[in-house]
Amino acid sequence: MKKNIGTSDRVIRIILAVGIGYFAYSTEFDTQWIKTVLYIVSAVLFITLITGFCGIYKLFGINTCKL
Repeated sequence: MKKNIGTSDRVIRIILAVGIGYFAYSTEFDTQWIKTVLYIVSAVLFITLITGFCGIYKLFGINTCKL
């Protein structure tokens, strides 16, 4: 896997991941599946942040990493 996520993308992803995770944790929902989906989205953002690779970017040929 070749890295395709740059520094600015990483900053945006960590802010979104923490925000979504906190929102899911602190908000009371009528159904549990909404909270689960938000936790999964947050986890995917963290995984792409750590690995530096985004499959959707690869699909569309986007590369924000300056190598």
